[in-house]
Amino acid sequence: MKKLIAGNWKMNGIQASLEEVARLVIGLDGGAASDRDLLICPPATLLAKMAEEFSDVIFVGGQNCHERESGAHTGDVSAEMLADAGASYVIVGHSERRADHHEVDSDVKAKAMAARRAGLTPIVCVGESEAQRGEGEALNVVGAQLSGSLPEEEGELVIAYEPVWAIGTGLTPTLGDIAEMHGFIRDRVGSGVRILYGGSVKPGNAHDILAIKDVNGALVGGASLKASDFLSIVSAG
Repeated sequence: MKKLIAGNWKMNGIQASLEEVARLVIGLDGGAASDRDLLICPPATLLAKMAEEFSDVIFVGGQNCHERESGAHTGDVSAEMLADAGASYVIVGHSERRADHHEVDSDVKAKAMAARRAGLTPIVCVGESEAQRGEGEALNVVGAQLSGSLPEEEGELVIAYEPVWAIGTGLTPTLGDIAEMHGFIRDRVGSGVRILYGGSVKPGNAHDILAIKDVNGALVGGASLKASDFLSIVSAG
């Protein structure tokens, strides 16, 4: 299965930040990404411009979408709007959305279905807290999130496993823990779904993580903002 290396820029980036994408593209001329797909999910303000300039080399995606196609939802962006701006993917259910905006599994499922409605591939995020892992509940928590968050119909889908306690902390689970969780998710979703690992992925650990069975790529946060770091991750494994 072709790996997907996705960068989530979160609430970072202005027009000048597109220069980092240009540097990334220059770095890819050596064929570093010939065997994998590249995706960057910038803030909505940059999506159309990034797609216009770089969609022949990388995929572009959104970081969230509303479940409705249109309507009186001030400040929200629909999946159809993202597709119209040039997106191919959209992240739904990221732990920061679940925590900061109180999104629950049913909300994530509705957004994933909206993504499919608009022709986008949803990247559904799941992951446990540090307390839940410490209590031995990681598999149960992720299993419940999968049951409540995934669309019931067949279609394009990506799962991103991001242990909440590892996001932006510099901490990562052991390679054995990652392998266990990805194997668990694989048993639930089948062989045709790409499963990404996310949570403090960086140049120094990307090779080992991407070599794990059933890890079909990475969802990268801060390290995707700098072309040299992201290129190192893209080239790993």
